[in-house]
Amino acid sequence: MAIVEELYLPEECWEHILKIFLKECGYHSRYLQSPSVVSKQFLSVTDSCTSSLTIFNQTLPFLPRLFQRFTNLTSLDLSHFTGNRDVLLTNISRFGLQVKSLNLSNHCYIPVYGLHVFSQQITTLTSLICSGIYSFRKSDLFLIADCFPFLEELDLSSSSSEYYSFYEDFDINAVSLALPKLRKVNFSGSNYIKDSSLFHLCKNCEFLEEVVMFNCKHLTHFGIASAIRERPYLRSLCTNLPRILNIDMELIDSLRSLKCLSVLDLSCSFISDQLLSSLADEGLPLRRLVLRDCGGYSYTGILDLLSKSPRFLQHLDLQHAMFLNDQLVAELSKYLLSLVSINLRYCSKLTESTLFVLVETCPFLDEIRMEYTHIGKSCVDKYSSFRDSVVNRRMKMKSLHLGYNQYLNNETIKFFASIFPNLQLIDVSECHCISDDGIVEVLRCCQIMHLNLTSCQKVNLLAMNFQVPKLEVLNLSFTRIDDKTLDAISKSCTGLLQLDLKRCYNITGKGVKQVVENCTQLREINLQHCCKVSSDVDFQTAMVLLRPSLRKIIPPYDFRPSNSKWKPLFGRGCFRF
Repeated sequence: MAIVEELYLPEECWEHILKIFLKECGYHSRYLQSPSVVSKQFLSVTDSCTSSLTIFNQTLPFLPRLFQRFTNLTSLDLSHFTGNRDVLLTNISRFGLQVKSLNLSNHCYIPVYGLHVFSQQITTLTSLICSGIYSFRKSDLFLIADCFPFLEELDLSSSSSEYYSFYEDFDINAVSLALPKLRKVNFSGSNYIKDSSLFHLCKNCEFLEEVVMFNCKHLTHFGIASAIRERPYLRSLCTNLPRILNIDMELIDSLRSLKCLSVLDLSCSFISDQLLSSLADEGLPLRRLVLRDCGGYSYTGILDLLSKSPRFLQHLDLQHAMFLNDQLVAELSKYLLSLVSINLRYCSKLTESTLFVLVETCPFLDEIRMEYTHIGKSCVDKYSSFRDSVVNRRMKMKSLHLGYNQYLNNETIKFFASIFPNLQLIDVSECHCISDDGIVEVLRCCQIMHLNLTSCQKVNLLAMNFQVPKLEVLNLSFTRIDDKTLDAISKSCTGLLQLDLKRCYNITGKGVKQVVENCTQLREINLQHCCKVSSDVDFQTAMVLLRPSLRKIIPPYDFRPSNSKWKPLFGRGCFRF
């Protein structure tokens, strides 16, 4: 008898395997159970792989044990913590962590004392996010520069100073000199940023590669032009140009000088064909181009840019380009051979013909956004030859966002299901012609993981009499479903992770209990304004006990916890208001 030797892999190998696996899972990794559930020998491996931790109020009592267990933590997110952050940062500083990234967003002020103590013990920080700080002071900026001189990424977006006047100098020059290693900055919505601020950042930070400055109302064309001329090796520029009648030639020349520019986002800007054509002449290596909600340009400009640029473009956003029609997009598609995703929302002249042309022409395309268009207005029968030509070779399409299309019907989405067998996400929210006939066929033919049926009043899923094992996220908010639908879900979608039932007025606690009991991996459920679902402590407790995997419950509108019976449930950190 042959002896089968045990296969042994050292922990370093397993650690590498798990890191690759979690990276591939991306966003969905947050729903996965720990690999240590499979084998206890993975416990130490998963501990060493854990590099980030989000701290909630409920996390506080367990922090010492968590820091002792996860010794390789490099990223901490305190944006959800509502307690005393000065005390928290002081306590964290005692554990000798090698923290590289810290998120302090969405609070009223910067925790000055806590940051000072933290910086004295932890000197490895390279990324600081302080987005959405209501009262950001000049002294806070100097504190950050003084405490963390090795910062490479700084996000102060939507942080405003309630005491700021235009004439007050935040002295970005001194701050940028104190932070010479900065590579990425985001000052979007910051009312203290003006032309001189951007100029000094670009002049003093020699490693600067990415600049994000949306809604900085004191920036001018001249200021932007002067600044980026100081940093010709910028790779990413995201800003909205101030609305003026004629774009300054100095700004156009400065943009043309960015020979390494791979990301250009001019959302909500007033641009021109002259600007786009001038960029085309330089052959910039653009990989992402965002002209969302831009005005002032036409088909001539965008055609000139795409036809003359190298074929590197992977992400294109032309939302609200009202001049586009099916024929014009067909012409543009010839120059989009590397395209991975495209946004054509609010391009109201487009029909399913555009979708078919893009899929046929762009071999790498896997995401299309075409909300608020005229998809479904034509009869799909005339595209039968198209189905025969692509069904065996166009397998990459994974995400279709088709919400708010008044003409989208069952025949159209059944046709999509027949040519996109690997479709994972479909959004048909507010498509009032859609019913079970179409949706059930999509679930039967495709690999759907995410389904958005918001306000699809004709859908009840009662014809779903088969297993849908891959469905993880289901949004049925604002629909007329009842407990019969929840019964069908509990039998067919047992792998569900997230269920949104907001304003489903006909469901009751009985149906909800059935879903919670049978969907064994359920993590999140939204019951907001479900008036027939009980909000008393006994029902909510039963839900949590039935499904220990639950991490987030949005309760009905009349949820008013008031006695000690609720304490064990809040200790689990499930409830969100």
